[in-house]
Amino acid sequence: MLEPNFGSAHRAALMESIDLINFLSRWLHISTAIVLVGGTVFIRFVLTPNAEQLPPAEHDRLRDLVTANWRKFVRAGIVLFLVTGFYNYLVVALPQHQHDKRYHMLMGMKILAAFGVFFLAEALVGRSAAFEGLRQKRKTWLFVLIVVAFTIVAISSLLRVRGVPA
Repeated sequence: MLEPNFGSAHRAALMESIDLINFLSRWLHISTAIVLVGGTVFIRFVLTPNAEQLPPAEHDRLRDLVTANWRKFVRAGIVLFLVTGFYNYLVVALPQHQHDKRYHMLMGMKILAAFGVFFLAEALVGRSAAFEGLRQKRKTWLFVLIVVAFTIVAISSLLRVRGVPA
């Protein structure tokens, strides 16, 4: 009689562990979005306009210092997005939405848009001479990045609110 109880207790503990991992993955994914999108909005609409008021040498120095620090956040955030995003999709959402074509279409759009955001973010904080033109028009490309990021959030919200079709 103890074995079935041990088995169900073990299964319950395993399910709680899986629920905790799923929760942590989702929380980390959303927290990363808050930090990176919020930081990008701050840089574009608060820091950059005020930094432009500085003499050119001071402005360039501040931009270089901020970019060097922000680069660490961007790169860590991209890794966290990839790990948690694919975990959330493949392990959590895919089993629930196996034959839901609209879900996969929207998720595909979200993933492609995210890769665009990753590219822009890396190009703006990177050092490659190939992307110097993007960095010269930093304000414009930060705005584009923000619009695409908010579009991703909108798609994510739609996917979450529409739930799992019956």
